Amino acid sequence: MDATDAKLLAILQRDGRISTVDLAERLRLSPTATGERLKKLTRDGTITGYGARLDPHRLGLGLLVFVEVSLDKSSQDVFEQFARAVRTTTEILECHMVAGGFDYLVKARIPDMAAYRRFLGEVLLSLPGVKETRTYAVMEEVKSEAALPVRVG
Repeated sequence: MDATDAKLLAILQRDGRISTVDLAERLRLSPTATGERLKKLTRDGTITGYGARLDPHRLGLGLLVFVEVSLDKSSQDVFEQFARAVRTTTEILECHMVAGGFDYLVKARIPDMAAYRRFLGEVLLSLPGVKETRTYAVMEEVKSEAALPVRVG
């Protein structure tokens, strides 16, 4: 990745709807050269897709929670079953296997605390292998940045 690719990626993360012509102008390249760079970055997996960022509050998803999840067994089979089930659970935005005092950290968006209580009892605790959870409700989102820092190298 060179400096032009890094600049291209930074611009796209801020404005995914920018036209190739406008992007080319900002990069000081031809539209053809810019299009080729976009194709290359997509082909090699650097660009994984495009999408709109939505306001969760306008969608009725005002409660953000992080949940520590501990499984009853630490085996590859249990990890795989849990991961498969999480991938089909729409309320779960992110799920990360972590090192430390628990197995997974889950990030979820729910309408409110009553809906979270239902989600916890009916969905989260019924996932394969879940032994216990610890929930942290977000009181204020201080920084929620979707863009990744892009560096040459």
